[in-house]
Amino acid sequence: MPDPAAESVAGSKGVLTLIVATGIATVVTQLLTIREFLTQLQGNEFVIALILFNWLVWGGLGTLAAHRLSRVFTPGRQGLMGLSLMLAALAPLHLMAIRLLPRWLFTAGTSVGFYPGFGYSFLASGPYSLMVGFVLVYSLLVIRRCDPAFPATRVYLADNAGDVAGAALFAFLLVYLATPFQALALAHVGLMIAVALLGRAIGAGGVAWLAAIGAVVVLGAGVATETASLRPLTGDLVLWRESPYGRLAVVKDAEQVTVFEDGVPAAFTHDRAGAEEAVHYALVQLDQVRRVLIIGAEAGMMAEAAKYRPEAVDWVEINPDSAELMQGFGLIEPIAGLNLILTDARRFLAKTPNRYDAIIVTVAEPATFQANRFFTDRFFQLARSHLSDQGVLGFSIRAVDNYISDTQRDKIAILRATAGRHFDQVRLIPGTRLYFICANRPVDTGIARRLAGRDIATDYLAGYFDGNVTAGRIAEVNAVMAAGTRPNTDFEPRLMRMVLAQWFEMFGATPWTFILGLSVVTLIYLLTLPRENFVLFSTGFGLMGCQILVIFAFQVFFGYIYLQIGMIVTAFLAGLFPGALMAGRIRIDARCGLILCDLALILLTAAFALGLSVAADHLPAWAYLAFGFAAAMVCGFQFPLVLGLGGDKDGSATRAFSADLMGAAAGTLVTSVALVPYSGLLGAAAGIIGLKCLSLLVMGVRRQG
Repeated sequence: MPDPAAESVAGSKGVLTLIVATGIATVVTQLLTIREFLTQLQGNEFVIALILFNWLVWGGLGTLAAHRLSRVFTPGRQGLMGLSLMLAALAPLHLMAIRLLPRWLFTAGTSVGFYPGFGYSFLASGPYSLMVGFVLVYSLLVIRRCDPAFPATRVYLADNAGDVAGAALFAFLLVYLATPFQALALAHVGLMIAVALLGRAIGAGGVAWLAAIGAVVVLGAGVATETASLRPLTGDLVLWRESPYGRLAVVKDAEQVTVFEDGVPAAFTHDRAGAEEAVHYALVQLDQVRRVLIIGAEAGMMAEAAKYRPEAVDWVEINPDSAELMQGFGLIEPIAGLNLILTDARRFLAKTPNRYDAIIVTVAEPATFQANRFFTDRFFQLARSHLSDQGVLGFSIRAVDNYISDTQRDKIAILRATAGRHFDQVRLIPGTRLYFICANRPVDTGIARRLAGRDIATDYLAGYFDGNVTAGRIAEVNAVMAAGTRPNTDFEPRLMRMVLAQWFEMFGATPWTFILGLSVVTLIYLLTLPRENFVLFSTGFGLMGCQILVIFAFQVFFGYIYLQIGMIVTAFLAGLFPGALMAGRIRIDARCGLILCDLALILLTAAFALGLSVAADHLPAWAYLAFGFAAAMVCGFQFPLVLGLGGDKDGSATRAFSADLMGAAAGTLVTSVALVPYSGLLGAAAGIIGLKCLSLLVMGVRRQG
């Protein structure tokens, strides 16, 4: 006769193995989801917060749904196997929905406002994220049918072990070797093997293998149709590539070739006007051009720069794949003295001894933290220190219409105030874009006249400049100045506040309406929580707030979050496991432990903020990861303590999982939409510290009572 005790142990082990495999698959899917949304929504880092928020909210709803449905349906291992395979089959459909939904929801070529973007990400994330949360709690309930005394902490540890393994697999291997759908398929292999093994253990191996084959077919179909899902609505997709800094695609439409980075046109042929304006507005100011630094590049720029016969043109490009494609498709011409430097431009300027007659910046619009770092006080200081006495800095933002909105006016004023801290002259020239020419010498806006005097031939400027760029337009944009305007800095990215405001303006709204609504919903939820779960809510808030803080700070000071998002998530997940493990082995009063952990998280966050303020550009990448690991370890230590205070029953465990997820969701959105844009990086750290101080107060009052 079968031994019930042995069957119970075998069943528990099989389910735990399945939980680990599920963690591996779902974290890889989550990281791919973030990268996919970044590409679909033009690399906007606020999108990372929206995705994580939606993922966590849906996951929290899934945990609650699993607990409530367990009162109606008895959880079983065969049901868990079916749900796990359904999760595997949903993964490629989930990623495909993210790619294809924008074609049906939005007009091609238009910017997406905050609410439409939020709705799109919420809708696309829903089914898969809901299932992730559902399966986690369902797994605990299944195990407890085999062993009623099974501790929820072990499920938490198994899930976290899988999460860490999945994040590491993605960060160190899949991101370099596989396309998104290939990575998705590889990450789910372990899940299907775990389902098959559990099926064999309970005598349902044949059914399990058959269902697993079905999931494999769906995953394989995703791999087979991956390139087709990326084809543009117009033109032909020549090639696409996942680079460390974003997705690159080359599209040919008739005779025009366009290189896209994260869905945004980075360069295209036949853009004579853009190339001439970017080069000549700056270089024509100089009597002699010897050495030029170009950060980023537009098609045709090098040929225009060559007309000044410079001795050297240093082209700094952080993405080697982008440089290769632009050169390979003839968008960047080989000219005498051209030096390609593959590194981050800010770090290059911080180290190089070179001085230049002109620095021309052609990076993307300052609509992301990655681009904003080239429009801050620190960057203008670096640029000025590497210019000759008569040197010129040129950069641009999106062109202004005849009517300048209040937000656009504020953006121009912020840029003028920031550049004006380091240059005596900051002149604006409205062309196909709005160009800023900065120097410590007079700046002449008579571009066509100066070109004619230098006998430099142009196609666009010679014929159209005087007709398009009138004295009235020049005077209007140069009159945009607000007294007392504060500069845009690395720690207080005021331009990102403008970007957020413009994102909401597309829907006729303001960020404050959203922030107020979020605050009301969060307050109502908090009023329903026991005090111990409030601590867990604040911990989830603090941990995800710190993660968003690290992501934004890393983007500000390094500029390549697309590659490192996997590393950062791995560091934050990796700390949870040893923290929870230590909590189960160290004998400590639960409330005392919670208070000590809150104090530790406060000190860690303060130390990280201090490190940022003191070291800034010099803080190494490992410091960000070490902070994430340490903060997560403290938070992981708290979870078993809260479970112990709640009695570790099914209901209390479910509420603890839910409070942790909801806190994490709130921390993600509040930090990204309110704290960082309106109080800066250091202010966001202070906000996180403030919430944990409130948590300390709650536990202190409870202890005294």
